[in-house]
Amino acid sequence: MACLDPALTIQQANQEFFRQFGATSAEVCGRSFRDLVHPSVRQPLMRQFSRLVEGKRHRFVTQMVAVRQQDSAFASPLTAVAVRGGTSDVSSILVLMPPTQISEDGGVVANRKKILTEIDARILEGIAAGLSTVPLAARLYLSRQGVEYHVTGLLRKLKVPNRAALVSRAYSMGVLTVGIWPPKVVEEFIK
Repeated sequence: MACLDPALTIQQANQEFFRQFGATSAEVCGRSFRDLVHPSVRQPLMRQFSRLVEGKRHRFVTQMVAVRQQDSAFASPLTAVAVRGGTSDVSSILVLMPPTQISEDGGVVANRKKILTEIDARILEGIAAGLSTVPLAARLYLSRQGVEYHVTGLLRKLKVPNRAALVSRAYSMGVLTVGIWPPKVVEEFIK
């Protein structure tokens, strides 16, 4: 359990909350809750929090992917409830996350290195949108062979055998933003 102010800054939390994130109270309190959210789900989750702060909702329940201090990630259900003081304005937000088992075998990839060039990012977005090589080449002013060269590089970089696995892996790593169309690469991953 954690208590956030309307700007989503963590004001206080219980020991279990700190344990889940692999951090101390000093490392978590005062930080934005946004920093603890995996890039793949950050935008849709922040939209839900915005509706809560604006008074359009009183609570919401969703699945969250969070990032620990050690750059690993975990999935957890999240319930957020708006707390109102004497006025109709939201004075704080109560965040509830049930305890999760900490496993080191992975699940969600949390590595946030800048792994893509600008052209790799545009090619990945095109593949995720379902474009084949020729339309992608025309859109990016490349030859067909140039697109294939970059696709092969992406397959190697993300260690996957084909385009479908490439898109799946990119979503699991948080490289592609969840909840928008056409697909867009998160800026944190572009060199």
